Amino acid sequence: MVNISTKAKLLMILREKAGKQVSGTVIASSIGVSRVAVWKGIQSLIETGYPIETFESGYALDPEKAGDFLFSWEFGENEPMFRYYDNTGSTMDNARECALQGLPAGTVITAERQNAGRGRSGKTWESQQGGLFCTILERPTLALADYYLSAMVFQIAIARTLSFICGKSAMLRWPNDVYVDNRKIAGVLTELEGEGDRINWLAMGIGVNVNNQTPSQKAVSCSGITGRQMSRREILLRIINEAEEVKKQCHSNMAYSQGNRLLAAEWNSMADLGAKIAVISEGEQVLTRGIFGGVDPAGRCIVTSDNGKDALYFNPGPASIVFINE
Repeated sequence: MVNISTKAKLLMILREKAGKQVSGTVIASSIGVSRVAVWKGIQSLIETGYPIETFESGYALDPEKAGDFLFSWEFGENEPMFRYYDNTGSTMDNARECALQGLPAGTVITAERQNAGRGRSGKTWESQQGGLFCTILERPTLALADYYLSAMVFQIAIARTLSFICGKSAMLRWPNDVYVDNRKIAGVLTELEGEGDRINWLAMGIGVNVNNQTPSQKAVSCSGITGRQMSRREILLRIINEAEEVKKQCHSNMAYSQGNRLLAAEWNSMADLGAKIAVISEGEQVLTRGIFGGVDPAGRCIVTSDNGKDALYFNPGPASIVFINE
C-alpha cells in the first residue's frame, strides 16, 4: 500500500469485506503492523463515530451504517491528497494557502463547517451541518481568459452526479449554480492566480446541499429529495471522477484560448434553453431581458431578443441571470 495512515488502511480492508468479520491477525499481516496497533486504530475509529463491531474473532463494519464522514483517511490510497478541517473560515482560503505552498493539482480541502463560507460577488454561502463544502486545487493549462472553462467542467460533473444520486435531472444555471426542481442544490466558485496570460493555480470551490437544512424554500438538499441520508464522501468522489470524464470527453481543445465548443455543447444540453431571463449586475441592476440562448464556447451567456435574431453576450464575472415568471 502507498504511504497512508493506519486508519485509512483499516477502513479499506473493512469496507472491502462489506460487513463480514476480519480477524485482527489477518488485518495486521495485510497492513504490516502489530495486532496491538490494529486494536488501537479500531478503537480510535470507534471513538470517532464509526459503527465497527468487535468480536473475539475480529472486526466488522456494516457498510449501510458506516456514517457520513469526510476525514482524509476516508479516501483510502488518495488520503495524501485530502486536507480535512472540522471548522474553518473558508476552504477557499485554505486552498489558496495550499497553492502557495506548491501542493499539486488534485489537492482537495474539505470542512465540516465554515464560519466564513462565500459565494459569488462576496455573498455568504450558508454552511449548515451536513452539507458538502470543499475546494479542489487545479493547475490547468489554460489562458487566464479561459478560466471559466474549469467552472463549466465542475458544474457539469456536479449535475451528472446529483442526477444519478437523486434520481432527478439536475439543471445548470449560468454562471455557477445547479438546480433540481427549480430549487438550488449546489454552486461553484472560482478563484485563481496567474502570471502573464497563463493560470498558475485555480481553486474550485464546491458547495452541495446534501444532508443539511436548506436556508429557504428556494433551495433543496439531496436528502430532502431522496428521503434518506446520503454519503458526502461518495458524492465528492463521484464529482471528482465525473470532472475527469468531462475533461477527457472535451480534451480536443481544452488547452487552447479559443474556448471549447464540445464543453459548451455539453453544458447547454443540461440548461434551460429558451427560458425568459433577466441579466443582472453585481448590484442587482437589470442589464437586459430576453431569451436564454445558453453559453458560447468561451462560457459567455447568450441572450437573444424575442424574435431570436439579435444576441447579446455577457461574461460570467460581473453578471448573472434570473428566470422570469418561474
